[in-house]
Amino acid sequence: MKNFLMLLALLVLSIFSLLIGVSDVSLIDLFNLSNEGLNIMLLTRLPRLVSIIVAGVGMSISGLIMQQISRNKFVSPTTATTVDSAKLGVLVALIIFSDASPVNKMLIAFAFSMAGTFLFMYVLRRIKFKNIVFVPLVGLVLGSIIDSISTYMAYSFDLIQNVNTWLMGDFSMIIKGRYELLYISIPLIIVAYIYANKFTIVGMGEEFSINLGLNYDQILNIGIGIVAMITSLVLITVGRIPFLGLIIPNIVTIFMGDNMKKNIIPTALFGAIFLLLSDILGRLIIYPYEVSISLIVGVIGSLIFLLLLKRGDR
Repeated sequence: MKNFLMLLALLVLSIFSLLIGVSDVSLIDLFNLSNEGLNIMLLTRLPRLVSIIVAGVGMSISGLIMQQISRNKFVSPTTATTVDSAKLGVLVALIIFSDASPVNKMLIAFAFSMAGTFLFMYVLRRIKFKNIVFVPLVGLVLGSIIDSISTYMAYSFDLIQNVNTWLMGDFSMIIKGRYELLYISIPLIIVAYIYANKFTIVGMGEEFSINLGLNYDQILNIGIGIVAMITSLVLITVGRIPFLGLIIPNIVTIFMGDNMKKNIIPTALFGAIFLLLSDILGRLIIYPYEVSISLIVGVIGSLIFLLLLKRGDR
């Protein structure tokens, strides 16, 4: 029933999103479009809607996987160096391969985000004090170090403004032909659903997983690979979207419990709803101009994160 209500809310918000824009398109026009209206829908608004939904689903499930395999509710691609490492990969691609295609940039970002996430997981396995707040702080420190390296390289090659502008989460530039890479996230999400129970077992520890006959390292690598690839795809296509992978799985867990197999669909739906609602809000605040999605999600997400920290402390 809850999934049905969220699906219905997503459908309503999707229709509303298609109607918002500088060019007026009414609800009746959706079923009786002129050539101009059809072009607006197919070239800009529909690609934007699809990219929002896929990005929201992908980043939310990535956060759910990270929290499960790390056994910490405050770990996500944002707090586990995954996003910062992917950003460094994009910068390296811009410096070394200035004319690289989006696919090549995505592959380089994927390699760096994998390496950064493995570094975080290695450090996590080495430290003994694994307080629920301390662990993501370690990730934020590592991420800040990687981000400092990126900033230094960007200044050295006079790319700081280009990188900051390009990586700022923004759906306003999404048009047909510039978002299709996100479709790669869909089979990865399906794989995440298939492996959900195994990720749950891996989250219980290496020894426990081996005793149940699972290949701990293999399942861990699959989970990190899914997270790194989805994060790279979203970063390349849309830009950086903070907090999404952190707050959505936590909110779903509060109401649905800790069963990952059961939570993966509500997490996907709620992530898409939250990102779509944030995008609509960003488009209406200073209409006809827009506020970037990273700013809207960052403000709302940081407030929710503080509430989660307070709740976790209790």
